Amino acid sequence: MNAARLHLVPVRSREAMDFVRAWPPPSPAARRSDLRRRSREETGTLRAVAIVGRPVARHLDDGTTLEVTRTASDGARHANSVLYGASWRAAKALGYQRLITFAQAGVSGASLRGAGWGLIAGRPPRAGWHTPSRPRAGHGTDHIARFLWQAP
Repeated sequence: MNAARLHLVPVRSREAMDFVRAWPPPSPAARRSDLRRRSREETGTLRAVAIVGRPVARHLDDGTTLEVTRTASDGARHANSVLYGASWRAAKALGYQRLITFAQAGVSGASLRGAGWGLIAGRPPRAGWHTPSRPRAGHGTDHIARFLWQAP
């Protein structure tokens, strides 16, 4: 891995989504976002992106909370920790009081701990959102336990 210093710069939605598609996370790209941050090396190479938006779960969408809905990295050292920290600083600067994210079981959480985040709760696997009265397509995250993390 390259030890080049990462620099934070804003990113357009399209560029963030293109990066997420190029470096696939375990689930599909986020549909909406309020903040987008990226890390570039001094050479200008895009190394990682974070997408932050309103919480996906309606009961968490209280107007004071944002959710990191996606991070993607090409493996650059500490890139996700840098992005989690920067996302929290940006959210606070905009007046938000809480920043959360969910991590799937099997994810170590090292980048979250490295950014000072704390584990809040575990969520059991869910069967999915599909019901006969309201058909929904799966997103590849059904039947996987999740963990709720919160910025310091």
